Amino acid sequence: MTVNANADGFVRSGFEAVAEEFARNFSQRGELGAAFAVVLDGELVVDLWGGLADRRKQRPWQQDTLQLIFSGTKGLVAVCLLMLIDRGELDLDAPVCRYWPEFSAAGKSDVTVRQVVSHTARLPGLTATVSSDDLADDLRMARLLAGQVQFDDPRAARTYHALTYGWLCGEVLRRIDGRSIGRFFAEEVAAPLGLDLFIGLPGRFESRVSRLELADTWGASPVFRSGRGDRDDLQRAVWANPVIWAADAFRWNDRLYHAAEIPGANAIGTARSIATLYGNLDRLVSPDVLRMGCTELERRHEPLLDEPQSFGVGVELQTRVRALGPPPDAFGHTGAGGSVHGAWPAHRVGFSYAMNLMRDDQREGDVRPKALLEALHTCVGHPPAIAAQQPPRAVPE
Repeated sequence: MTVNANADGFVRSGFEAVAEEFARNFSQRGELGAAFAVVLDGELVVDLWGGLADRRKQRPWQQDTLQLIFSGTKGLVAVCLLMLIDRGELDLDAPVCRYWPEFSAAGKSDVTVRQVVSHTARLPGLTATVSSDDLADDLRMARLLAGQVQFDDPRAARTYHALTYGWLCGEVLRRIDGRSIGRFFAEEVAAPLGLDLFIGLPGRFESRVSRLELADTWGASPVFRSGRGDRDDLQRAVWANPVIWAADAFRWNDRLYHAAEIPGANAIGTARSIATLYGNLDRLVSPDVLRMGCTELERRHEPLLDEPQSFGVGVELQTRVRALGPPPDAFGHTGAGGSVHGAWPAHRVGFSYAMNLMRDDQREGDVRPKALLEALHTCVGHPPAIAAQQPPRAVPE
């Protein structure tokens, strides 16, 4: 089952090229610890893991290692919202205040759910000063956003709602369903599909979580070296209130951040489970609603990240960067540092790449997931031409 000293798992016959690229990530691309999984027609066909889950303790990445996926969480939240739409409980064109009356404060009565899920609500950051501990209190964050005025900076309507997306969507769901987003996901998504995947990690699983490590080049992107001294008020509000991305203030390995529900950024799970979710969305959402969820609502050049973006209902869609792999119909969500998770509908594929060495220095995309997804695309070929019934085989040494 061993690719080399760094990796274990299996690939089904015909997917050997994926295993080879996974091994090259360790031998040539500086990977620390990672997992990559692929589900085809509902069946697991690639399940790879390797490297170190914690360099300090020399703890190896195991089959059940859990990984924090940052904005990959937004794709999980999107699934929950699509389930509410499917049940007739959520209307994209309704004002948010229909479900959350307090949100109408400060002139926001016309802000729609559609704007929230497409990152166009002009609420990409917080105006009230908050501490890093405050991020673990989703109810407080929702109250602050309910009372906040929209940013009048014209860039705000095109600015990624990095953390506020999660609190906004989570509170809408809570007002409709009564459960928090983490509990809803656990009971309505993770349990039916048998997933090791959480928004708010129970303490009994903490020992399985890998330790995030920042690459030496971390801070190459201005948003990840932002501080309170930034003269750009919008950038400070989005990326430095509070300062949690700078190397000397990085708290994402803390138990507090693992246990909390930070639904824009702190889902923790296995790549296997995330791929299983994306490969079985038809068990949760009707075809019509799923197609609607992947229909483009917004396309723009994001002014702070300085990159192209496209969104459906909470999910990222393809841009020229092809961050979700080669297929034009891909959807899902990337995460800070390099993780990528999603689906290729025409190929009937769900996939997830999760890793613990965070990079932010490659403008056109991290080579690690790019190599894996290009290899996967070669293996699955042009849909639907693939021998999907061949038995799994061990990864070649």
